[in-house]
Amino acid sequence: MKRTAMVNTVGVSYLTANIENEEYSYPKAYKEKHLPFYALTNLTGTRKYEKLDLRFECDGLSVLIETKANFTKNYDEAVRQLSAYVEYEKKLTGNKTVAILANTSNDKVRVWRGAISDEDLLNEETKLRTMPEYMDLYLPKINDKEKVMQNTYYLNELLHKHGISEKLRSQFVGTCLLALKQGLKYNDPSIKAAQVIAGIKSVLGDLLTDDINKAGKLALLDTKVLQSQDVRSLEIEDIREILSEIEQNILPFINDKSTAGQDLLNLFFITFNKYVGKDDKNQAFTPDHITDFMARIAGVNKNSIVLDPCCGSGSFLVRAMTHALDDCATASEQDAVKKNQIFGIEYDESIYGLATTNMLIHSDGNSNIVNGSCFEFKDWIEQARPNIVLMNPPYNAQKKHMPKEYTDTWNSKQKEDPSKGIYFLKYVADTLNECHIQATIAVLLPVACAIGNSNEIEKIKIELLKENTLDAVFTLPNEIFYPGASASACCMVIKTGKKNSNSGNTFFGYYKDDGFKKKKNLGRIEQINPETGNSNWKEIEEEWINLYNNRESVPGKSVTQKVEGTDEWLCEAYMKTDYSSLKESDFQKTINEYLSYLVKEGEVYEA
Repeated sequence: MKRTAMVNTVGVSYLTANIENEEYSYPKAYKEKHLPFYALTNLTGTRKYEKLDLRFECDGLSVLIETKANFTKNYDEAVRQLSAYVEYEKKLTGNKTVAILANTSNDKVRVWRGAISDEDLLNEETKLRTMPEYMDLYLPKINDKEKVMQNTYYLNELLHKHGISEKLRSQFVGTCLLALKQGLKYNDPSIKAAQVIAGIKSVLGDLLTDDINKAGKLALLDTKVLQSQDVRSLEIEDIREILSEIEQNILPFINDKSTAGQDLLNLFFITFNKYVGKDDKNQAFTPDHITDFMARIAGVNKNSIVLDPCCGSGSFLVRAMTHALDDCATASEQDAVKKNQIFGIEYDESIYGLATTNMLIHSDGNSNIVNGSCFEFKDWIEQARPNIVLMNPPYNAQKKHMPKEYTDTWNSKQKEDPSKGIYFLKYVADTLNECHIQATIAVLLPVACAIGNSNEIEKIKIELLKENTLDAVFTLPNEIFYPGASASACCMVIKTGKKNSNSGNTFFGYYKDDGFKKKKNLGRIEQINPETGNSNWKEIEEEWINLYNNRESVPGKSVTQKVEGTDEWLCEAYMKTDYSSLKESDFQKTINEYLSYLVKEGEVYEA
C-alpha cells in the first residue's frame, strides 16, 4: 500500500507531519518542547533513528507507522527502529500508542498496542484501520460494562444453584477464567469432571513458571479451590454449564489486550467480589473507577514502584500495573514493571489466592504478592522501596490483625480498631520514613478519620503531620462501596518525608458526584451523557484531576486550606457554597433526608 493510501485509510485530519514528505522529525519535536533528544541507533551504531514515516494523533493516542518495501526482509532491524519511535513518543507526549510496520509493496502490516513486545503484538490485526477504530483499542465501551455486570450477577446465581459456596465462588471463577483464556477443553463427550479440574491445575502451573513462590501458590489454589468439596462434588454437566457461561458471557468482553478489556476484567472481579461478599458489610471492595482515579492522582507510570499493603483481590495492583505498562515503550520496561515494581501483601489466605489469580488473568505470573500481615513485613517493604502506595485498609480490623504494641493501648472492651484504619496509614508512612523513602500514599478511609472525632484518630492525625504532608483529601460519593460496605469514604493523599508545617496548603475536593447511579442487583452504574454519547464519569474524572493538579478553589467543588492534625480534613469544612447551582429539588431532597433521619432516630412519631 502506498503512503498516500495509508494516510487516507487512517485519516488525513489526524496526520501530524512536521517536515517535508509527510515525515515526522522527533529531534525537531523535542527541540520545540525544549526537551533533550538522544537518538537511538541500529545495532552497529551506523544509523540514527530520528524520522518516523507517518504519525497520527487524537485525544491522547498516537498511531505510528514505519513503512518498508518488505519489513520481513530485515525484520529485527525494522522492529528495533519502530521500538525507538515508540520510546521517543512516550517521552515526548506520554500518549498511548499503536505502532505499525507496513509494507509499501503490498497490504501486509504488523501491529502492536503499546510496547513493541510479544505480549502487545496484535496477531489478529492484518490490515490498516481508521483512527476511530484504533481509539477503540483503548476506550471502554460503556454498554459493555453494564452487560458485564448483568452477566456477572447471573453467573453468581448459577454458582449458587450448583452449590458453590460464597467464599469459594470468586476464586473458582478466576481459575476457570484463567484456564479458558488458555484454551481449556471441556466439551469432549468422553472427558470426565476430574480431567477438567486437572486441566485447570495444569494451566495454573504453566502460568506460574517464573514465580519464586510457585509451589506455595499452586498448592494453595489446588487445596482451597480445586480440591474443595464444593468443586469435587460437581458433575461434568455442572462444570460444562458453568464453563460455558463464563466462556460465552464473560470472556468475550474481557479476553483482549486493550485497556478497555483490562478495565472490564477488573470491573468483573470487583463486581463479582461484591456479590459474594454481600453478607459481610465490612468488606469494602474499591470500585474500579476509583482505583483508576487514585492511580492517576498518585502519578503511576513506568518508573513507579507500587505497594498495596492490604491488597485484597489485587484491584489496586492490577490498575497500577495497567497504567505502568501503558507508559512502557519496550518489552524490557514491561518485564521490569512486572518483576520488580508491583508489590502486595494480603492477610487472608483465601483472598491472597484470589489476588494471585487476578494478576495471572491480567498476564502477570510473577507478581511480588505475599501472604501475611503487613505489620510482619516491615523489612520486606523497606527492601521493595515503594515510591507509590495505594491502599484501602480494613476499617474494623480485629486485634488479631493488628500489632500487639498497638492493641495493648485499647481499652478492655474494645474489639475493633478504634482508628478506623488510619493506623495502617501511619504504619506505612513511618516505615518509609525510617528508611528515608519519599513516596506518595493514596488511601481510602472512612470520613470519620478525616473528621477525627475520637482521641485515638486525632492523636494519629497529629503524629502523621510531624513527618509527612497532607497533600489532598477528596470527599467521595455516598455509598461508594455499594452493594458491599455501607461506609462513607474519603481519599487522602500523603507525601512522606516532608513535615506538613513546611508545606503549602492542602487541596480539598468535594467529589460527591461521580456520575454513577444505583441500579437494583447491579450496584452503582456508570451513566452516559445523552448529548455527547460519552461516559459522564470520564468527563467528571478529568475535571477532578484538573482541579487537583491546578490546586483550584471552586465554590461547591474545591478549596485549599492550611490544616493541622486537630482540624477537620474535609472540604465541607472550608469551601464556599455555590448557591447559583442550587435547585428547588436540592432543597426538597435535603428536607426529605432530614425527615428520614428524624424518623430513624425516633424523633418523629405518628399523630
